[in-house]
Amino acid sequence: MEEQSTSPSPAKNFVDVQNEAIHVLQTIFDPEIPVNIYELGLIYEVNVSNDLNIEIIMSLTSPFCPAAQSMPEEIKQKLGAIEGVKEVTVTVTFDPPWSQDLMSESAKLQLGFL
Repeated sequence: MEEQSTSPSPAKNFVDVQNEAIHVLQTIFDPEIPVNIYELGLIYEVNVSNDLNIEIIMSLTSPFCPAAQSMPEEIKQKLGAIEGVKEVTVTVTFDPPWSQDLMSESAKLQLGFL
């Protein structure tokens, strides 16, 4: 019979947090398109510092997207809940502008573009 360890689990490193952040981003959906924002190609960068601060650089399908205010806040809230994360910043950019070319093959298939 194995003994159960009472020591805390090892601290997460930035790679663990980056992988978990990507997983969390895959649970957030654009309200008008039934595909998650990661597969849609709206997430340009997921940067995690050694201090476990997360920086997201993202775009929207359009500057007039109705989720322009709510989506970055949802991202901050959900990524901020990851164990060990200290701060989350979300920067929305339109350079380069989002296009269907940024979507994953899976998203294109799901939306009937393939």
